Amino acid sequence: MPDNFIHRLLVSTRNAHKLVEIRQILGAPFEVVDLSCAPAVGEVEETGATFEENATLKALAASAHFGGWVVADDSGLEVDALGGAPGIISARFSGLGATDASNRAFLLEKLHGVRGKDRSARFRCVIVLARAGAKLAVFEGSVEGVVINREKGAGGFGYDPLFVPEGFCETFAELGAEVKNTLSHRSRALAGLKAWGGWERHSA
Repeated sequence: MPDNFIHRLLVSTRNAHKLVEIRQILGAPFEVVDLSCAPAVGEVEETGATFEENATLKALAASAHFGGWVVADDSGLEVDALGGAPGIISARFSGLGATDASNRAFLLEKLHGVRGKDRSARFRCVIVLARAGAKLAVFEGSVEGVVINREKGAGGFGYDPLFVPEGFCETFAELGAEVKNTLSHRSRALAGLKAWGGWERHSA
């Protein structure tokens, strides 16, 4: 894809933090907008059993009301000591009315007494690309690391203050966007999106 080739890309999200991160990662070849540009798209119930199933539900729902490219991201934290939880319920882990802060507090509570390598975890991201009501491609990314026992850092969002990626001593919240966006689960999935060979073939 030429460096100056611009696609208008609707991200099926109302999460402002996620939108900013995707814009930063994709850069100039893309004009990235969110669901405020497609007000006809209602809330999508995430009834899937996997990240891909939920991303597909969100992408196809938005694609039904938007004439161009649509992507939906479903992502979360998988903690080995919790059998892969919170996983697909990462955003609502602490229950009704969950917030980033309450989810982090609940995770720390669940991991009380768990130490060392037993706190291993990974962030996983699945992105589905759709257009004109059709699912066109799936892109995945993950990053291994550990969940520490207290929050560190003021940057990022979600579980970033608790997650130290493999090879680093700082959390995502401490590393900042410039570093995080080179190695995160979302950046790895979006690298596949950028390199996708079907842009011109499906643009008509």
